[in-house]
Amino acid sequence: VQLVESGGGLVQPGGSLRLSCAASGFTFSRYTMNWYRQAPGKGRELVARISSAGAITNYADSVKGRFTISRDNAKNTVYLQMNSLKPEDTAVYYCNAVSMTLAYWGQGTQVTVSS
Repeated sequence: VQLVESGGGLVQPGGSLRLSCAASGFTFSRYTMNWYRQAPGKGRELVARISSAGAITNYADSVKGRFTISRDNAKNTVYLQMNSLKPEDTAVYYCNAVSMTLAYWGQGTQVTVSS
């Protein structure tokens, strides 16, 4: 099983990034997919969630209206489009797959928002 995040980097405030998470080794279309983040010295925070078929999405209040989660079950990939980025969005972003009985994590990708 693998979840491989990509797309992180350094961006100026107000900028955009698109994170991707490529999944393999399990039946991706049966899993709810989540994006979490962890800032230095803080706990891991759920940022966005998307249901297995993509019909239902949920967001943390701190990112509503700025971030969009989506998935392509044909490509076994989940995305996080991040717009209007703020310095407080700086964190390591993790991809997470969950079913009724199993959960998998990616290794994380660093997002730094700074001028």
